Amino acid sequence: MPDMAAMDMSVLQACMDACAACEQACTVCSTQMMDCSSACMNCADMAGTMMRSMLRMQGMTPASMMAMLDACIAMCQTCMDECMQHADHSDVCRMCAQACKDCMDACMAVKDMMMASA
Repeated sequence: MPDMAAMDMSVLQACMDACAACEQACTVCSTQMMDCSSACMNCADMAGTMMRSMLRMQGMTPASMMAMLDACIAMCQTCMDECMQHADHSDVCRMCAQACKDCMDACMAVKDMMMASA
């Protein structure tokens, strides 16, 4: 991806780690068969796709990277909102919601870094 040299690799690594953790948490949460299951499965797929895309930046452009980050943030928000409805009585949903928040925050940090280096 153009301008990779200007990017802080620790911010990218933190985002990949957060995406991987989100994918795992959402996958576990989706097995509970609660109302949030569909959102969790979709979020797990999106977070995993985001992480894998960041691992192979050669085919990415800044515009496609921003679109992927926006999509991941939106899916994490949806999943977090769904899981928070069950968080009072489900530790798994609470953990999933937190993983989604962490993923959203990490994706926002990458977006902020990209916009600052543009």
